Amino acid sequence: MIDRWHGALSDEQIRTFADDGVLHVPGAFDVDVVAEIAVLADRQLAEPGPWVTDTANDPEPGRLFTSRYLWRDEPVVHRFAFRTGVAGLAAACMGSSSVRLYFDHLLVKEPGTASPTPWHQDIPYWPFLGRSICSVWVACSAATVEESSLEFVRGSHRWDRYFAPESFDGSAGWTDDFIGEPMPDIEGARDDYDIVGFDVERGDAIVFSAWIVHGSPGNAGTERRVALSTRWLGDDVVWHPHPGCDPTVTDDDTTAVPGEYPADDHRFPVGWSAT
Repeated sequence: MIDRWHGALSDEQIRTFADDGVLHVPGAFDVDVVAEIAVLADRQLAEPGPWVTDTANDPEPGRLFTSRYLWRDEPVVHRFAFRTGVAGLAAACMGSSSVRLYFDHLLVKEPGTASPTPWHQDIPYWPFLGRSICSVWVACSAATVEESSLEFVRGSHRWDRYFAPESFDGSAGWTDDFIGEPMPDIEGARDDYDIVGFDVERGDAIVFSAWIVHGSPGNAGTERRVALSTRWLGDDVVWHPHPGCDPTVTDDDTTAVPGEYPADDHRFPVGWSAT
């Protein structure tokens, strides 16, 4: 059985998500659930999974560690994705009749991490197109915007612009054959944009469109920032592999057909359905 989310969104919250492209939901998930994810983060740091990025050996101080696609092998992540109702929250925000899990993403920023997460859109990095694609980013530790929480350019999901994916460390060769706009210098012209950020407590959720421009600073605080972000595919999504997108799932890994809805229950399982 797939659990429904035990909360409820108001009409105002649903309008906020539609207008802003992002919604902060305080206390969305029980602190006992997120405590399990924090313990998982300790295990992953000690014994990383196969799909990991890790800046531990970079010249910049601190450490940004991420691990993905854990739901198949980690019971904690599987329970979170399919038993907490997180998928129902995603569906409610997007107004979708069903949602499928694309992937889970564990994110850890150690205190003293200098490098920010650059301003970017998610959609160009992913092998999909559609407006009903979102992330549910759940805080497993408290964080302020000044320290390490997320910031968004409010309304940028409605710009009708598609930015070329770029390497987060600035390395060349990521997008040689990809056509797309360069990302504007948001950080260098912050006053020109409607930027909103959210201080979070454990269990808070931030739901945001794959089209919204967002980023986060390094971690200037004294505590580790841990979050789990699950990525959800709604009603109008089509499979769209392209140069510069995530190489971990390709045409060889799925029965999905380019230009068609990704009805692959093995690779992209249903997390919530109205029926």
